[in-house]
Amino acid sequence: MIVHIGGNKVVPAKSIIAIIGLDVKEESNINREFLQIAKDEDFVEKVSNEKTKSLVITEYRQETVIYMSPISSSTLLKRSSVGLIGSI
Repeated sequence: MIVHIGGNKVVPAKSIIAIIGLDVKEESNINREFLQIAKDEDFVEKVSNEKTKSLVITEYRQETVIYMSPISSSTLLKRSSVGLIGSI
């Protein structure tokens, strides 16, 4: 299953490690530091020019990418969980 994370970007649901709401990132020093290091090491990709609402951390084919998504973390969680509910 694939998950649309904003813009023209889709990722395999199985590749999603974490979905972090931007409000959580802004409140946490460790998350800010993590995102800055990821930017410095070129792991971050913005999927749209719209305001970023969440971060989607993925690993696919041994490559880690953090996507800056304009879609809320709760909506992304629902999208990524659809296939998981049927397999439980």
